[in-house]
Amino acid sequence: MTSKNTFGARATLNVGDNSYEIYRLDAVPGTEKLPYSLKVLAENLLRTEDGANITKEHVEALANWDPTAEPSVEIQFTPARVVMQDFTGVPCIVDLATMREAIATLGGDPEKVNPLAPADLVIDHSVIADLFGRADAFERNVEIEYERNGERYQFLRWGQGAFDDFKVVPPGTGIVHQVNIEYLAPVVMQRDGVAYPDTCVGTDSHTTMVNGLGVLGWGVGGIEAEAAMLGQPVSMLIPRVVGFKLTGERQTGVTATDIVLTATEMLRQHGVVGKFVEFYGEGVAEIPLANRATLGNMSPEFGSTAAIFPIDDETLSYLRFTGRSEEQLALVEAYAKEQGLWHDPSREPKYSEYIELDLSTVVPSIAGPKRPQDRIALTDAKNAWRRDIADYVEDGEFNGEYSQLDEAIDETFPASDPVRNTSFLNNKKPPTATEDGLAQVAGRPSKRVAVKAAELGEFEIDHGSVVIAAITSCTNTSNPEVMLGAALLARNAVEKGLATKPWVKTTMAPGSQVVSDYYDKAGLWPYLEKLGFFLVGYGCTTCIGNSGPLPEEISKAINDNDLAAAAVLSGNRNFEGRINPDVKMNYLASPPLVIAYALAGTMDFDFEADPLGQDKDGNDVFLKDIWPSQQDISDTIASSISREMFLKNYADVFKGDERWQNLPTPDGKTFDWDPQSTYVRKPPYFDGMPAEPTPVSDITGARVLALLGDSVTTDHISPAGNIKEGTPAAQYLEANGVERKNFNSFGSRRGNHEVMIRGTFANIRLRNQLLDDVSGGYTRDFTQEGAPQAFIYDASQNYQKAGIPLVVLGGKEYGSGSSRDWAAKGTSLLGVRAVITESFERIHRSNLIGMGVIPLQFPEGESAGSLQLDGTETYDITGIEELNNGRTPETVHVTATKEDGSKVEFDAVVRIDTPGEADYFRNGGILQYVLRNMLKA
Repeated sequence: MTSKNTFGARATLNVGDNSYEIYRLDAVPGTEKLPYSLKVLAENLLRTEDGANITKEHVEALANWDPTAEPSVEIQFTPARVVMQDFTGVPCIVDLATMREAIATLGGDPEKVNPLAPADLVIDHSVIADLFGRADAFERNVEIEYERNGERYQFLRWGQGAFDDFKVVPPGTGIVHQVNIEYLAPVVMQRDGVAYPDTCVGTDSHTTMVNGLGVLGWGVGGIEAEAAMLGQPVSMLIPRVVGFKLTGERQTGVTATDIVLTATEMLRQHGVVGKFVEFYGEGVAEIPLANRATLGNMSPEFGSTAAIFPIDDETLSYLRFTGRSEEQLALVEAYAKEQGLWHDPSREPKYSEYIELDLSTVVPSIAGPKRPQDRIALTDAKNAWRRDIADYVEDGEFNGEYSQLDEAIDETFPASDPVRNTSFLNNKKPPTATEDGLAQVAGRPSKRVAVKAAELGEFEIDHGSVVIAAITSCTNTSNPEVMLGAALLARNAVEKGLATKPWVKTTMAPGSQVVSDYYDKAGLWPYLEKLGFFLVGYGCTTCIGNSGPLPEEISKAINDNDLAAAAVLSGNRNFEGRINPDVKMNYLASPPLVIAYALAGTMDFDFEADPLGQDKDGNDVFLKDIWPSQQDISDTIASSISREMFLKNYADVFKGDERWQNLPTPDGKTFDWDPQSTYVRKPPYFDGMPAEPTPVSDITGARVLALLGDSVTTDHISPAGNIKEGTPAAQYLEANGVERKNFNSFGSRRGNHEVMIRGTFANIRLRNQLLDDVSGGYTRDFTQEGAPQAFIYDASQNYQKAGIPLVVLGGKEYGSGSSRDWAAKGTSLLGVRAVITESFERIHRSNLIGMGVIPLQFPEGESAGSLQLDGTETYDITGIEELNNGRTPETVHVTATKEDGSKVEFDAVVRIDTPGEADYFRNGGILQYVLRNMLKA
């Protein structure tokens, strides 16, 4: 694209023997005052100004940005590249392959459907920790991964050959975000002789990890990513920017994970949804790059669009250390300094809002049991668990047989104490804060269950038993400080004679092969393995639900006795139902604390007061006795990590191992779909699509598919985890000849819409308020007499056969969490025309529009509850047709008719926020819009 260059910004930058065309920011007065992130956006507009979608006025709006104003100006941001992981990336390539056929059907050229922006896909989400705690776990898990995913991998290899500018990083390499910062991200791009800031969007919300390198990028839905690959800009409002100042020095024993959990809590409380967060101040230079990446990674957890650090000497040091060329380093430095993108703490920009964290106030922390923002100081972890466990057990369990709770009561109160007698043993209730002294012991329900496992021995598990301890995910496994800290703690524990509890499933899944190299160099693998932390794979594993099954005897004991078991993981997500179907309570922790909890074996543990075990002399060993010193960690980093490790591991990163190279790869520019495939199928999005869009229509006679509460995440909506027997997805697979052992996960079958639609709204923790006290993918089917309970998928099919449109009602923060495109795709394919909530999170709202579903909000201060809507009504929504006149109505009118004929009426706010989104909706979705534009071109 050639810029109109209205401001005369085009110039030449000479770097050594090379020269580059650039678009100078100082050609536009006012840009020098902007925050770093908005300077990147300003350059993007200058370079892509076309006089139509991107105009002189857009550039001036950015240059004259008012930090105090609410976002109102729409701009079109054109990402430099797209990054994908395989769960979300496979549907992107499936859709591109389908578009090639669709454009041919409509008389166009199939090869027009081609990425116009470089796209990289890293296969990191498919490995499952099936085997663990043994030397061959990695090798066997990879073998199983290929057995399960061969069809998908063949399809991706076809895509790599069929599409230009599309590359695949094969399985077993690392996590997409870590590969992104260690190898893929150039920080400053050069293409066709033009140099410009590296920017990206990704099909995973944790794309923001690259913000730590000074690269502006964030997660989008797969449908948005596909559009970006096809040259469509991302429509957005110029955001508010929150300045986050880091000051002080952290205390000994505090990790980057603790800082991140503290920042997540602070920023969630402050409110940063839809905003950019930018780290600034003198303290920035003191933050190691790995810690910056850890903070950037958690941006989705605190709700911001991005959380970015500027470019500085630390950025250059990291780029050099990870193997980037000296020529690239020279370009990054010269470009950043020329454009005012180099960090200069003496020139502080104005921000919309300010927040500050004194690092000296951060304490060791965990977060849970179901949200990443629910931080718990480690010193309060035992008491917090005892408070939270009340939500997971029956009241009667607070007594029962003699338990640890009773022991604690005996120690605290004599048998004659009236408080003891009236509170616990007679009333069988947890203590309350009003009862004198009872907060000291807190309620601790107990249901000890004996387990006899052939390979593990005999033991007892209870509520709060830690059955998964996993070092996993991009957040932490990119950070040598916490990874080596964990390994050194393991060494110290082994030398003290400590062992992990036999009921704990222990897994190690680094984000990069480099981690294994520096563990080898430091001689620390044997200690980790002694504690059961064998390598299980280079991928996301536990954090995305690929934790694999628990040992059968433990799983049976948990389910037969309804135990509230726990998982502790070094991840970024701990939503209900996400980690493992047998585990109710999930906690985020630093890698060293993951190992500590594996040693403790229970959440009912005080690391200051309770010993982890005894040494060979019988002395109690506490966590403080094995925690490595900062000096020990720093010395080990210095002696065990080198630039050569990165150069070796990324020398031929797209080549893959023999398994990858030996996969049979289809030929041709269009894909030869296998009608028998249960992994990759041609989706129906373009079936019967006319060259011109059909006018949008109002909604008449709709029924409610689901009535949902607050904080419904995309994990609740989107198919995820393993496919359970008896569910609609399992029934489909069985009908297609797939044995139960080969069901695999929803993530691995994302390329098959028939599987995915059957898993939408099917999370085992979803509570559809159309039903009383029922969890899972169920609803009431009003097409049947008596409106009986039915699977959501089965009911939706009946509604669609009857020609009845559907709506979903929700509460606050609907669609928070990962950028799961299937949360929107599945919603659309189930026949849902509108989603009405109290509020949306950004990505899911945008994705709904991208699939032709209109997002609506209840009037301010109103909700389904306040309007006395119970989901049994019939809904008519009028005013949508105004979109056919080229304008987006602020509200539409909703009439909900109850079974007795009475009506509830209200005006719902239309959350189509930009003209670009309105174009997508009018076309029935973003892909249809892109395809029609290709035809016109």
